[in-house]
Amino acid sequence: MSRETPHLNKLIFEQAKRYGSRAAIYHRKNNSCKWESVSWGELAVHVRLIGKALIELGVECGDRVGIFSQNMYECVVADFANFSAKAVTVPIYATSTSIQVDYILTNADINVLFVGEQYQFDVAKEIIHDSDILRKIIVFDNSVDISGCSEAMYFSDLLKRSVSPDIDKEAERRIAQNSEDDLMTILYTSGTTGFPKGVMLTQSNYTECLTRSLVRFNTVNDKDVTITYLPLSHIFEKMWTYFCLLNGVTIYINHLPNEISKALQDIHPTVMCAVPRFWEKVYAAILDKMETAMPHSRRIYYKWILSLGKKYNLSYKRLGFHSPKGLSAAYKIFARPVFRKVERAIGIERGNVFPCAGAKLSDDINMFFHSMGINICYGYGLTESTATVSCFPTDNKFYKIGSVGKIIEGMDVKISPDGEILIKGKSVTSGYYNNQEANAEAFTEDGWFRTGDSGFVDMENNLYLTDRIKDMFKTSGGKYIAPQMLESLICGSKFVEQAVAIGNEHKYVSMLIVPSFSHLEDWAKEHNLSWHTRDELLSQPDVKSLYQDIINKRSGILAQFEQVKRFTLLPQPFTMEQGHLTNTLKIRRKVINEMFKAEIDAMYDV
Repeated sequence: MSRETPHLNKLIFEQAKRYGSRAAIYHRKNNSCKWESVSWGELAVHVRLIGKALIELGVECGDRVGIFSQNMYECVVADFANFSAKAVTVPIYATSTSIQVDYILTNADINVLFVGEQYQFDVAKEIIHDSDILRKIIVFDNSVDISGCSEAMYFSDLLKRSVSPDIDKEAERRIAQNSEDDLMTILYTSGTTGFPKGVMLTQSNYTECLTRSLVRFNTVNDKDVTITYLPLSHIFEKMWTYFCLLNGVTIYINHLPNEISKALQDIHPTVMCAVPRFWEKVYAAILDKMETAMPHSRRIYYKWILSLGKKYNLSYKRLGFHSPKGLSAAYKIFARPVFRKVERAIGIERGNVFPCAGAKLSDDINMFFHSMGINICYGYGLTESTATVSCFPTDNKFYKIGSVGKIIEGMDVKISPDGEILIKGKSVTSGYYNNQEANAEAFTEDGWFRTGDSGFVDMENNLYLTDRIKDMFKTSGGKYIAPQMLESLICGSKFVEQAVAIGNEHKYVSMLIVPSFSHLEDWAKEHNLSWHTRDELLSQPDVKSLYQDIINKRSGILAQFEQVKRFTLLPQPFTMEQGHLTNTLKIRRKVINEMFKAEIDAMYDV
């Protein structure tokens, strides 16, 4: 094990010795508006106290301990306290239903569960009364009503709990007794069909990924500031947080996803990981402002500014070339001040690097932000690979738009005869917990992990994705369609919030579209349309024509058989609660095909 990547059960303690009273984490205590700091020393004390308390509660080495919560400071403490007690952390998405949580608790044999707020406690309380496994609920939020549940206690009370000298000795013994083979986390993939699978990640998986990240993300250091925006139960945010802690990066914990805009304005982070949907919304907001708040002459001016940025950043800087003096001067005088103004409006004007993964980021949006000089480090990874498989170089040079970046050092990638991306490496999981059937399906006979994604690798080791193999469908005419590519094109419009392509065994492609109602309603008012309900708005011919034009322009570049022939506008979004989406916001196509059968049939009943 290298000096730079200590065992996770020692990471916080070693950093506390290095940084002491310096702020490690900021959070909004009790959901207040004020950001409160926690020093490295305080964080280490809290981790040690909770670790000892877990041992006193009967948690044995190797026991699985669940964390079912929104992003909170206590999630970080509980995670590393589990490690210090030599327990295995099992994160659970905060929006999970009682059926999903019960399945995970049973599959992982979880006796102790940390929960965040009232919703998570209510789910846990419902489960514990009929469970032969769960025996203790520890609640982060003191405002949660735990009356009537003798098995529940507050996290704050656990911090105050005194333990015997024997527990102190046992805690020190467990921290000292560690190995690269230690199972650290079991992360349950949300799954687009069926029940989730528990991905086992060991210390060696994390050591490999952290070591490689130190090389790839060598511009990140203890002067950087990040925001936890994605759920800490997601491998992308979890791995990024571990990496930031390893580098001494100051972490602000964003409690709720819809608070991110305000958090960005409060904090002005230098680094932050996000999914493509975040950048899609930022892109739509910028374009909307350019189109609606400026006269025609100004819009032309801004298009010229963007063209300057594209030439400077993509045609020269990206390739490591010095731009011509005239271009450099024009960029510095005209373009850069405008881009800085936009960055300040978002809250990222201090930006260093912004990792982005989890879904497809359209080439147009990727190119747009790189033209502005915003260093989006677009990449690809899976829970099973401990996050990163490939990503753009973080020095903002030699990346290729259209790819998901260069394959990272230590990761072997090959393409199967049917086009599937296969991976091998020290950061790749050994398998799924308590699920031999899934393990047999996931690995080839010679040990390659099947990603389920199709793609190819170019001569410079850049990886390209085409689609999810299981998502691809075939029309009745025998043509294969990549739905994510289609959906990404259509969702590039500010008027579209969500889109699902349909067409398996049908004679043409159709689409279910959820409008961005804030933009659509503004447009409708400008065009003097009147309505009382969303259904009335969506039924109007002018609205249908608007979306037909969007589809024609955005899918017109595709082959005839790939183009969307018919569409249906839906008044309500696809949600996790209704079962349309996974916890990582991936589309459950089978569910949507079943739940919207009538709407789909109507698009083919012609």
